[in-house]
Amino acid sequence: MERGSGGVFASLPASFLASLLAGALLTACQSALVQEFPLTKFKAERMLDEGIREYDDGNYKLAARTIQGAVDAGLTTRSQGRAHKYLAFMHCAAGQPAQCRDQFRKGLEADRRLDLSAAESGHPIWAPVFAEVKAGMPKPR
Repeated sequence: MERGSGGVFASLPASFLASLLAGALLTACQSALVQEFPLTKFKAERMLDEGIREYDDGNYKLAARTIQGAVDAGLTTRSQGRAHKYLAFMHCAAGQPAQCRDQFRKGLEADRRLDLSAAESGHPIWAPVFAEVKAGMPKPR
């Protein structure tokens, strides 16, 4: 092939090249999603769900271990926030305000959209702590 002749792609229709480019871009977007949710995250998400069930059943020690294990296993960003929120609840209820604040801070750092549900926001122990930590977080740029 001669130099300057346009190479292999010169003889291809423009619509085909546009489709090829669009496919490459979609593949890149999908791979970003796959990177956010590899198989290890499925296990971590199941662990988080199990830990929250234990929490709801009143098994707080087991819930704390399971939820922390889920955090360590690698949760999605949104689920990290949720996990730290539940860990904060347990620390607050156990009379550990410093650890409670720290868990809320970690949750908000992981997920800026983290908030308390209507039922959670009425809790006399952790609702004021959450509000204080959230108010003290740096505003996103």
